[in-house]
Amino acid sequence: MAVILNGITGGFSGKVGNIIGGSWKGIDYMRSRATSISQPNSPAQLDQRARFGTVGKFLRPLIPFLRIGFKNQAVNMSGYNAAMAYTLENAVTGVYPAYEIDYATALISQGALPEALNPAVVSLAGGQISYTWEDNSEDAGALPDDKVMLVVYNAAKKKSVNVVGGNSRTSGAQTIILPESFVGDEVQCFIAFQNANGSVLSNSQFVINLNVL
Repeated sequence: MAVILNGITGGFSGKVGNIIGGSWKGIDYMRSRATSISQPNSPAQLDQRARFGTVGKFLRPLIPFLRIGFKNQAVNMSGYNAAMAYTLENAVTGVYPAYEIDYATALISQGALPEALNPAVVSLAGGQISYTWEDNSEDAGALPDDKVMLVVYNAAKKKSVNVVGGNSRTSGAQTIILPESFVGDEVQCFIAFQNANGSVLSNSQFVINLNVL
């Protein structure tokens, strides 16, 4: 039996025939009951699971950063889920079962703020990663006090080191000291910007893969 939530024009909670109604985050929904699956491991299902698994492994270490980087796209969903949807659609490469993330097309931040101009990254002794970029604060939409956002992602260890609200756009540089456990590993380096109050962000840019010294 179902219960009508907001009068005859509202949603309902419960089951009517093969239709199930409910509410999630204040949004009424209806869905049909799942039918029995005669082939629970069909090629299409295995393919989808492999894609989700590849994207999940990439994004899970980045969840704290994604809450900020994808917050403006996270409408009725989490930043992680918004990033998951984008990555599945745009940044998975390869063929089943050997799917990989295309870091060059992956985004860990999304928005309308101008991106970094000519970003570069080098690895220095002692586990230091040095980012540089050119000052483009005179571009439309950019401001001198925009703050850099940096991610050094270690795919092998499934960990990341993040900077949010870092140096200004005009400073042109910031260095990150990585954990000793990262030395010798290959890492993927991303850069983005947010405005001073954090309300507007840029698309992230993948800069380079490099080995930590």
